[in-house]
Amino acid sequence: MKEKRLDCEKARNIDIVSTLANLGHFPIRKTEKEAWFLSPFRIETQASFKVSLKKNYWIDFGTFEGGSTIDLIMKMENCSVKEALERLSGNMDHFSFHRRPNPTKTEHRSNPIETIQEEEIEHRALQNYLSSRKISITTARKLCKEIHYRIGERIYFGIGLQNRSGGWELRNSYWKGSTSPKDVSLIKNDSKNLTITEGMFDMLTLLELKPDIVNSHDLLVLNTTAFAKRMIKEVGEYENVELFLDRDKTGMGMTELLLEKCPNSRDMSSPYEGFKDINEWKVKSAKNEVRQRIQDVSLS
Repeated sequence: MKEKRLDCEKARNIDIVSTLANLGHFPIRKTEKEAWFLSPFRIETQASFKVSLKKNYWIDFGTFEGGSTIDLIMKMENCSVKEALERLSGNMDHFSFHRRPNPTKTEHRSNPIETIQEEEIEHRALQNYLSSRKISITTARKLCKEIHYRIGERIYFGIGLQNRSGGWELRNSYWKGSTSPKDVSLIKNDSKNLTITEGMFDMLTLLELKPDIVNSHDLLVLNTTAFAKRMIKEVGEYENVELFLDRDKTGMGMTELLLEKCPNSRDMSSPYEGFKDINEWKVKSAKNEVRQRIQDVSLS
């Protein structure tokens, strides 16, 4: 009895958000205290499934049921406590689902991120994450890889975009970071045209909307707006530069800087005015509207 009770205690401490991610369910919105999901038990359009991040407890407001990670697996898999423990135990070592905070800056400084495996994007959780960002697996594979990496003794996995110095930008549904060295990502096609975005999902969004640019343009992902100034000389060597930077204060400031320093550049961000960036716009807008507005601004 003591051994079973310890197993249950460990299982209850498995992070519910991570468990849901492995099963292909991701938060619709998230705060420091809670995460809201579309219920994994039925089809719905408004999130009614809440996870308390501090207490690691879920509640479904559609049925007023709730419980621990064990209760979640029992309900989702229609199984017994013993079967739920077996299924959770089978996943914990490979996917590092034990409840824990996301890697902190302190952990990064004392434990650098070590890339341990690079492969084509295959994991269902990552494919579902891409889908939630309105990016197809075919598009993602043009630029990105599935990266398994270690921080300290813990192993994680995510979508990776390699920069030109060999480092990786890493993203999954509940964490983003990068390995050293940090740099821009530049995909060269010997073109006189250049397209610039701030982040990887902005560029992937463009590839969804304008698939031809992967062949007709060089592609520059800044990975941070702090790199915009160091790229002015290289950007200035292109005949035509299209700027798809964020519409927040920092992004607009970098857009103004590049327009001033690089006369051959154009601000292409007007279609997603009112949104933080082009990916947020695509996720929240109708498909046909997005494609038409991008086409309109390209022809103007």
